[in-house]
Amino acid sequence: MNRSQQLEALATDTIWDIIVIGGGATGLGSALDAATRGYKTLLIESHDFAKGTSSRSTKLVHGGVRYLEQGNIKLVREALRERGYLLKNAPHLTSVQTFIVPVFSWWEKMFYGIGLKFYDLLSGKLSLGDTQILSKKETIAHLPTINTEKLSGGILYFDGQFDDSHLAIELAATAINKGATIINYCKAIGFVKTNDKITGVACIDVVSEKKYTLKTKVVVNATGVFTNAIVQMDDHLQHDLVSPSQGIHLVVDAKFFPGMDALMIPKTDDGRVLFAVPWHDKVVLGTTDTPIEEISFEPKPLEEEIDFIIKHMNRYCTTLITRTNINSVYVGLRPLVKQKRKGSTALLSREHHLSVSPSGLITITGGKWTTYRKMAADAVDNAGFIGKLNKEKCTTAHTPIGDEALKENRMKEILKNDASLKEFIHPNYPFIKAQIVYAVKFEMAMGIEDILARRIRLLFLDAKIAIAIAPMVAGIMASYLNKDENWEAGEIVKFTQLADQYLLK
Repeated sequence: MNRSQQLEALATDTIWDIIVIGGGATGLGSALDAATRGYKTLLIESHDFAKGTSSRSTKLVHGGVRYLEQGNIKLVREALRERGYLLKNAPHLTSVQTFIVPVFSWWEKMFYGIGLKFYDLLSGKLSLGDTQILSKKETIAHLPTINTEKLSGGILYFDGQFDDSHLAIELAATAINKGATIINYCKAIGFVKTNDKITGVACIDVVSEKKYTLKTKVVVNATGVFTNAIVQMDDHLQHDLVSPSQGIHLVVDAKFFPGMDALMIPKTDDGRVLFAVPWHDKVVLGTTDTPIEEISFEPKPLEEEIDFIIKHMNRYCTTLITRTNINSVYVGLRPLVKQKRKGSTALLSREHHLSVSPSGLITITGGKWTTYRKMAADAVDNAGFIGKLNKEKCTTAHTPIGDEALKENRMKEILKNDASLKEFIHPNYPFIKAQIVYAVKFEMAMGIEDILARRIRLLFLDAKIAIAIAPMVAGIMASYLNKDENWEAGEIVKFTQLADQYLLK
């Protein structure tokens, strides 16, 4: 993944089969799918890969227990199938995680026990393990800090876990390996039309400010919560397709929730589920579901959301959490498919939505990380039809993601050239300086945020320490990007202002 090499493809008079706008889960999945079918594919992303929602998930690859309770069997079955594919295709980025649902009556034990047994059944041959009904003593052994008052027992079930932005980067690398051209910091600014049909995309390289006009047979809009902006760039009279909803996550030290098992609270005050999930030796607590009007790349947590999560966690656990214990708070926006009925966004469908405009713009939105591959397959199926491309079957259900051997060899080469890069970036964390160099050389990292938010997840794990080491990161990056001291100073200020939003005051 070399950005300069990828940009060279834009200087040619190529007619692309498919141009994908959006470098999150669905866009990158679409680019990989299209490339594996042999289509000449370009993906452009206005910021960094997974800058938005795709780096801000609860880190779960799951079928969705909540959707099972809502009766959406189709969505759960599809997500469980996709969960199985993802765990097999990216074993180095995913893992099986045990979850415990604490129950406080015989009735709850039966209700959730039967429900989660059915959850296993729906996963079929891709099941990750058998659901178990636990006694009170067994539940306490799994969850040592659980509030035992009126505790009846628990239900143990299995789901998947992953590192979202790492998977996004590996998807980009795999798509490039399959022949796609993938470019971050390249923004779509308009469409070219011939006889009212889209035949090109105007874009700008955000780094150099150079503009390009690119010819294409079809365009896929996979911009998540920013879907409406691209749709209206095609036709300003189009109505909004998505209702954005905000979800926050709090990250705390593992001492507040010790053990290897995750906690699933099946019914919060607003009808959602709440998770406490071990992740990178920390614990992720979340999430909320708050309708919002303003869409931003850096949404801010609301005070009531923070209080909501702390209150619910302290209701279920004996090791009480306060605001001072929060290492980082991150916020993601969900691109929920807009519906006519009014009510809580927690009730809106997480099924994906695909539409084709009169100009031929294909828009894919909704869904969630777990189902990104199926969303991509649907988008590319339709793109092939609209673009009059050769009909080719989707093969991504069995396409390995990433190349660990190649990555290992590259890291060895980096360390061979400079042994000092073996040093840890901070004594409290296992990340080494060579990872910064690797991200610059092979993962298109262009700024401190790209490194500390998405290549190394330190901003999400410990925002205060991320701010403290930003100057060191800037110095290493500058030497490999050929940047001067002014660039370093500007990056440090920009990142510090950004990271300050991840701290609770």
